[in-house]
Amino acid sequence: MGMTAADYLAQLQALLPQGPAWPRESSANLTKLLRAMADEFVRIDGRASQLLEETDPRTTLELLADWERVAGLPDSCVTASQTTAQRRAALHARLTTLGGQSAAYFIALAESLGYTVTITEFHLHTVEDDVDYPLYAAPWQFAWQVNAPQDTIGVFSVADTVDDPLAWWGNESLECVIGRLKPAHTHVLFAYS
Repeated sequence: MGMTAADYLAQLQALLPQGPAWPRESSANLTKLLRAMADEFVRIDGRASQLLEETDPRTTLELLADWERVAGLPDSCVTASQTTAQRRAALHARLTTLGGQSAAYFIALAESLGYTVTITEFHLHTVEDDVDYPLYAAPWQFAWQVNAPQDTIGVFSVADTVDDPLAWWGNESLECVIGRLKPAHTHVLFAYS
């Protein structure tokens, strides 16, 4: 706990020179001035303690917008409004996440977004593979598939134009985040069931 106003007043009075020109009685004008200064020191001490809370992205409140600006948030993949706790969690994740290339990393990433997914990797067919194993050519070694629950399916309607697809499905935020964080040399496919 920080110092109280009485502690600061005692320190300020201890710094005064000795003599009758420097009274220490509580009714003296000098003591009233020092008490006002002590109250301000307590306020400054409290703000300094609050500043320590602002240095941690998990507890920040006043500087949350500045932290987000520095970290490049809000994420362009997030279109809905977020609570302060969600904003802090996103900030903490942005600052501490190392990333990864494994299937386990992307499964955990999808889970943090609220989706249960599996990953399918495509391996080149070799002579040691079973005859039932699909024949994948060399480019498929850089492709992988995210299998996720079906979100919504949109279908072509009279209000759509010729340039619109006949049907569309998927989840934009899941695809956006995984597409942004996937290894640059790979191609990710999304399959919804």
